Amino acid sequence: MRGKRYLAKNMFFLTVGQFGTKLLSFFLVPLYTSVLTSAEYGTYDLYSVTVSLLIPILTLNIADSTTVFLLDKDSPREGIVSVSLKYYARSVLLFAALVCANRLLGLFPILNAYPAFLLLMFALGNLSQLLLNFARGFDRIKDVAVSGVLCSAVMIALNIVLRIPLRIPLRIPLRMGLAGYYLAFIGGALAQSAYLCVSLRIFRFIRTGRQDKKLRKDMLAYSCPMMLNSVSWWVNSVSDRYVVTWLCGIVQNGIYSVAYKIPSILNMFQGIFSQAWTLSAVQDFDRDDRGGFFSKMYGLYNACMTCACSLLIACARPMALLLYANDFYAAWRFVPFLLVASVFGALSGYLGGIFAAVKDSKSFAASTVAGAVLNIVLTVALVWLMGTIGAAIATAAAYILVWVMRMRRAKRIMRLNVSIAKDCAAYALLVVQCAVVLATERLAAWAGAMNGVMIVIICALFRTEIAQAVKFGKRKIQQKQRVKEEVLP
Repeated sequence: MRGKRYLAKNMFFLTVGQFGTKLLSFFLVPLYTSVLTSAEYGTYDLYSVTVSLLIPILTLNIADSTTVFLLDKDSPREGIVSVSLKYYARSVLLFAALVCANRLLGLFPILNAYPAFLLLMFALGNLSQLLLNFARGFDRIKDVAVSGVLCSAVMIALNIVLRIPLRIPLRIPLRMGLAGYYLAFIGGALAQSAYLCVSLRIFRFIRTGRQDKKLRKDMLAYSCPMMLNSVSWWVNSVSDRYVVTWLCGIVQNGIYSVAYKIPSILNMFQGIFSQAWTLSAVQDFDRDDRGGFFSKMYGLYNACMTCACSLLIACARPMALLLYANDFYAAWRFVPFLLVASVFGALSGYLGGIFAAVKDSKSFAASTVAGAVLNIVLTVALVWLMGTIGAAIATAAAYILVWVMRMRRAKRIMRLNVSIAKDCAAYALLVVQCAVVLATERLAAWAGAMNGVMIVIICALFRTEIAQAVKFGKRKIQQKQRVKEEVLP
């Protein structure tokens, strides 16, 4: 079993690709919060989450089906690519019709401010997502990495040029504000799509004429339940922002949205690992887990995410001082529970890799639908009672439910050795940390000491997994040193 080597290789290339987009955009948060107002940031966020909702609905989530079917070496690549692109083209036409209808009827006035940008965000974001899935299905992870770096470079360059009050030699100000933010996203997606089209030579796989009906039916049989999963995952991730806008206003939504920037540190690593893990789970699935690969990787992943979450909760306010300017500083209060939600979202994603390996899209959907329903009910109730902080608590609760349901189902599919009691003790400490941080408006010495103690206890609970990670790292370093010694005369 190639197991760890294959997973490590894919994680390396995906890290390179994700580094620019996620980490560098994280360091640009002070720029965003100093240039944009809370209302402008809230408006952009609503455009972004609206596009992320409609992509899986209008495409019937065909992109997820694309990767899984392309990884099956016996499936016809030309047919899979052609079916996927057909549903992409249909989705763009449908979205354009929806934008025009909203323009005429004025159902959602806030979406009429930048209709052209909204359409381009959908078309290019949708295309880049589909092409990335082609690359993963072809096992071309290097191309995924290179395209990610290119996308990041273009987005960051355009963000700086179009949104900072610079002046070109003709003395024309280039401060475009919110419009510059949209153009930066569109430019990055366009650059990434162009590169992937050329590097994958995707036009070789496009076939016109009649398509394989059985293949299309099989792909839709997998993707349609995954569409429900994606929509429900969207509800878990971003529906709270609509509720906050509805009950608290667009300014509060802007502040709440920027609170996600600190949890994005965890989400970045979760996204990298999840993409690499899905490929490994499909390639190396073993129902009995005879080598213990699935159980060991879950334990290590869980330990890393939980310990990192504990540290970030303790550092929430100091990081907010550095990252959030002006009114955005108030977002620190929402960070702790959003970090907890990120941990359970990551663990749920890991278990989802097992479902992908057996093409069990219904288990994906059932768990996320249950979480979505709970999220909506709790968000409305808690925001009404507690204000914006209620949305963060509801999001964490919904992700916990998804994890519980997926863990129960995963244990029925394959043999997993997981210490639930130890894990739940660590999760309880994370919740206590959230309460401690929120209860202290000032960073009192005793609060810092309590956070330190809980970090130490959580690390002690996962001492075995941490020792395994250190041992693995040392072994890799020693292997590299031996290779260098053999190469050098």
